[in-house]
Amino acid sequence: MANENYVLTQEGKEKLEEELHYLETEKRAEIGERIKVAREFGDISENSEYDDAKNEQGMMEARIAEISRILSEATVVNTPKRSSKVNIGSTVTVDMNGRERVFTIVGGAESDAAEGKISNESPVGQALLGCKKGDEVTTTGPTGRDITLTVLKIEH
Repeated sequence: MANENYVLTQEGKEKLEEELHYLETEKRAEIGERIKVAREFGDISENSEYDDAKNEQGMMEARIAEISRILSEATVVNTPKRSSKVNIGSTVTVDMNGRERVFTIVGGAESDAAEGKISNESPVGQALLGCKKGDEVTTTGPTGRDITLTVLKIEH
């Protein structure tokens, strides 16, 4: 992931800052307490509570480092308040092979398919960028099939 350009919306930046604050304050203290309690159980060489707490601590510290790197290297884009084109930060309603779907175009660091937030680097995200209402585009989906998208509505 070296030399990756991170693109964040203002909302995405704020969410990452909140997560970082939570991990650095509350979560660190909580895991530190778990490690302290687990040490009191005696021999740490066969202590699963201690091992679990140390593993969780390692994963948390890796996440803190990842968020810090993203925030230091990210470009925050401002979504235009009025635009007839799809931009990063736009919420787009499309007709996708006969089904209506709603996507918010975001940077890769804040994409979350479950929430309908797709990366500007994804095939669908790339195809939609710059489109206007009524435009029809075709892109190749993750399974290799062609996907036809018709832009029905753009919100900023």
